[in-house]
Amino acid sequence: MIDRASAWNLMCEYTQSESLRKHMLAVEACMRAYARKYGEDEEKWAITGLLHDFDYEKYPTQQEHPFVGNKVLEERGYPEEIRRAILSHADYSGVKRESKMEKTLYACDELAGFITASALVKPNKSLAEVEAKSVRKKMKDKAFARSVNRDDIINGAADLGVDLEEHIAFCIEAMKAIAGELGLAGTSPAQQ
Repeated sequence: MIDRASAWNLMCEYTQSESLRKHMLAVEACMRAYARKYGEDEEKWAITGLLHDFDYEKYPTQQEHPFVGNKVLEERGYPEEIRRAILSHADYSGVKRESKMEKTLYACDELAGFITASALVKPNKSLAEVEAKSVRKKMKDKAFARSVNRDDIINGAADLGVDLEEHIAFCIEAMKAIAGELGLAGTSPAQQ
């Protein structure tokens, strides 16, 4: 059975890195929110976000990720729709993004990482302190979160057909719903 609990267990089986797990949780939150907005299957979209990088820690090369993960998902009975979306989030996979779910995953992936980085430099390390405008401004600073591909963020929003600033604000709100799980609920003055 394909459900959130089995997807979580699979992700944890392959991923030990807390930061990578949190990244996948952030993308899951964004995907779930977009599924709700578009009237799509929330569980399917959320599981796709949760599992999109599950093989990355063990298989980080372009020859392996997300191809090894695709084989694992196929062996475990995950539907082609989820596997195809995960394959399509890697530009080099040769799988063209066609469905709304595929385009949404791509649009949310790098952005979720950038929003997380933006929250972590705030005084209280909280998503509540992050605004779309400040994220846009930080995108211009090439030294900030330099591993995040800005073009992927811009092109992802364009391919999805959403305004970039609205997309950023939407993803910030989605991630706020699980800020505690992401470690981005803020620190109390005693913790600083």
